[in-house]
Amino acid sequence: MKRIVLGVSAGIAAYKSVLLLRLLREAGHHVDVIPTGNVAQFVGNATFEALSGNPVTSNVFDAVDTVNHVRLGQEADLVVVVPATADLLAKAAAGIANDLLTGTLLATRAPVVMAPAMHTEMWQHPATVANVATLRQRGVHVIDPAVGRLTGKDSGPGRLPEPEEIFQALQVHLGEPLLAGSSVLITAGGTREPLDPVRFLGNRSSGRQGVALAAAARDAGANVTLIATHLEVPAPHGVQVVHASSALELREAVFAHAPGKDALIMNAAVADFRPASVEAAKIKKRDEHSAPVIELVRNPDILAELVAARAQDQTLPRTVVGFAAETGDEQGSVLDYGRAKLAKKGCEMLVVNEVGQSKTFGAETNEATILFADGREAVSAAGSKLEVARRVIEQLAGAI
Repeated sequence: MKRIVLGVSAGIAAYKSVLLLRLLREAGHHVDVIPTGNVAQFVGNATFEALSGNPVTSNVFDAVDTVNHVRLGQEADLVVVVPATADLLAKAAAGIANDLLTGTLLATRAPVVMAPAMHTEMWQHPATVANVATLRQRGVHVIDPAVGRLTGKDSGPGRLPEPEEIFQALQVHLGEPLLAGSSVLITAGGTREPLDPVRFLGNRSSGRQGVALAAAARDAGANVTLIATHLEVPAPHGVQVVHASSALELREAVFAHAPGKDALIMNAAVADFRPASVEAAKIKKRDEHSAPVIELVRNPDILAELVAARAQDQTLPRTVVGFAAETGDEQGSVLDYGRAKLAKKGCEMLVVNEVGQSKTFGAETNEATILFADGREAVSAAGSKLEVARRVIEQLAGAI
């Protein structure tokens, strides 16, 4: 049995929260319902109390002796907000805590799932888009709304998914943590290969996908170590962070922290080449026409090297997940190159992304295909980078 806080914000779809409440109770979970003040315009507290078996209030001054706005969040195993209106999303993103629900959201350290419901124009407004991106970056699972009939004659994205769909989406949080007791090492971000004291060779990686993987592994119960190489987003709370800069530094960090880990996820975008030499002083333009010639040498293949090292070192992770950022050409498709790389690297799983100017690097969303060395059928993953990360972690749990 899990302790669940079911937050309900004031939208016409609030009636669906009653159906979700019934599903959660029938599954044996303890549910505390926290409506916002105007929910009573749609569903009365008596309904929530009858179905939950617990008192219901939106007032922070009720049960002051138990400090409800902190206690409920602290005791929760999961906080779910159904529906999450544009107003509620904005307050949560800004850290506003002016009622019992928003105070609970700020106090909890449990996983938080929000199911938005609003008119299409509100869902697509830049403010809402930015608020959702902020919440997802912090590790909140924001379920994309369904497309369909809205209030009145309107139709489009913004409809609350059916309670059964939301209930299924919650199962990853309601069961035994997928990676409980496991230790996972994850690399994230892009390496930088110095040319001189001010210049470097780099790539477009923001580290968003690797950070999302660390958050998803943490939420799945794993003890996570994140090796961060130049992240554009903050590392998630609750994980050990190790910093590296160049490919050689990353290699050193991986081999230092990999022993004893159950799994390694190599998500960092590692430069294939580095300058053969690094200038001690800034490279100067000597005249208007000349340009320096920079000799490059290959960087070590950290993933393949670690996989090969497992034959002599039994302390290294037995499950290794690689990432491949690929583009197709006349010689083969993205998946053709992905399958070839999986065979070459020797890892257990390979997550293949098609990359380009507007694909994957720096984006909030991702599409990937997960390939398996044991011949299992490939698995697709798409959505926010946190949703893709959770899909990867689900598959990893079955491989450890």
